[in-house]
Amino acid sequence: MITSEAVKRLRDDTGVGMMDCKRALTKAEGDFERAKEILREEGQLLLAQQEGREANEGRVEAYVHHSGKVGVLIEVATNTDFAANSEEVRAFLRDVGMHIAASAPRFVGPEDVPEEALEEQRRAAREEAAEQGKPAGIVEKIVEGKVKKFLDEACLLNQVFVKDDTHTVGDLLAELRAKTGENIAVRQFARFEVGE
Repeated sequence: MITSEAVKRLRDDTGVGMMDCKRALTKAEGDFERAKEILREEGQLLLAQQEGREANEGRVEAYVHHSGKVGVLIEVATNTDFAANSEEVRAFLRDVGMHIAASAPRFVGPEDVPEEALEEQRRAAREEAAEQGKPAGIVEKIVEGKVKKFLDEACLLNQVFVKDDTHTVGDLLAELRAKTGENIAVRQFARFEVGE
């Protein structure tokens, strides 16, 4: 039996509606972590369904690190100005601004990485594998792994979130989309650091 305390706890942790939390807990047979995973997966599914909806509203948020030496501007697009101005979106922007200040990503997502940058990574990985005398059959797997690692380090949405290493920034975005029911996208960001 799913208790109201468990449903409330899941709602407090995820921000998802009570009925959805109860359904996820029931589906997970009371396993709290599995219920969170179910809600995360449903957020990804919701995102896929929302892909066609235009996100013409949005918000720009600024984050300045307490040292005053690093600052970030970040823009998100939403379907409605109501969502853009919601506390959930603003909290997401503050967290992601802090993450960008700490992790210095270069691109929003893999689709934003120029082909030249990917080709440079492939070339460097092939050269390194050749220098190590790796067999030809393994070289392409090594190249694939190095490119994936590059994308995970260089792309904001692929990076492990600095405040919770069990989630990527992309996971947080999927959860935000599920909470708000909006097609929310990180459009762009700029990171400034004194001396750079």
